[in-house]
Amino acid sequence: MNRTLWLILFLLGLAAPFVVYPVFVMQLLCFALFACAFNLLIGYTGLLSFGHAAFFGGAAYITGYLVKNAGLTPEVGVLAGTLAAGLMGLVFGILTIRRQGIYFAMITLALAQVVFFIALKSPFTGGEDGLQDVPRGMLFGLINLGHTYHIAGRPLELNLYYFVFVIFCACFWLLHRTINSPFGQVLKAIRENEPRALSLGYKVERIKLLAFVLSAALSGTAGATKSIVFQLASLTDVNWHTSGEVVLMTLLGGMGTVLGPLVGAFTVITLHSELSAIGSWVTVVVGTTFVVCVLAFRRGFVGELARVLKRSL
Repeated sequence: MNRTLWLILFLLGLAAPFVVYPVFVMQLLCFALFACAFNLLIGYTGLLSFGHAAFFGGAAYITGYLVKNAGLTPEVGVLAGTLAAGLMGLVFGILTIRRQGIYFAMITLALAQVVFFIALKSPFTGGEDGLQDVPRGMLFGLINLGHTYHIAGRPLELNLYYFVFVIFCACFWLLHRTINSPFGQVLKAIRENEPRALSLGYKVERIKLLAFVLSAALSGTAGATKSIVFQLASLTDVNWHTSGEVVLMTLLGGMGTVLGPLVGAFTVITLHSELSAIGSWVTVVVGTTFVVCVLAFRRGFVGELARVLKRSL
């Protein structure tokens, strides 16, 4: 059943740009990856971070700068952004991993605000204007990611879309394998009962740090890819509001579930897209939706659906 579901989702992903506006689907894939990476931390390790926008946006700036000013190809730029986010996650993790609960969350928020200040004041980031006109470049020096195909009268950026889709699938597969590996089982044990995991001989702090770094690196992959798609890295990417949105996506879909972050990201991004005409009021709509869903679906959409299906079997 699982293989059938994955195959259906994969085929839907392949066909998506021919049915839906490709840029919208690429935005969805970037934020879905961001939410999946964050879910590894909160859903499977039990650590709530309010600073994940630092990795998402930091990687976006680094990739954008290197591709634009150093002439790197897009795949190398995304890799550089991922490594930079992972290194940043290592530094953040060393400073925060010994703290728990609200203390951990607030320290990550404070460190993320430092990154926001650096992005605001540094000359290479473009300040309030952001880093604009990031070139999409030539993938492996051969495939033009900026090329647009015209099929049935519709402009389709297929090269760029499938580049983003492959990155998403590879990272999602890595997260899925991690969650279902012995390492993932240890993460769940730490989430459920950290003192017991410690008493069993697991090096809890080291394992949590590794999970934090992996989550940060894949969040960076999402941000780096987003900077190529939109040719922009802006202060919004490193703002605390972005950290809040990824928490919202994960909780809406169902934290601790594989598909929950995808559903949550789809819900939030779709609401923002469809209700863009009402301006800042979209925040009120998203907030209201979140309150209603939390009250009605305490485990999130996917979590509640899984519970219902388990009861019926």
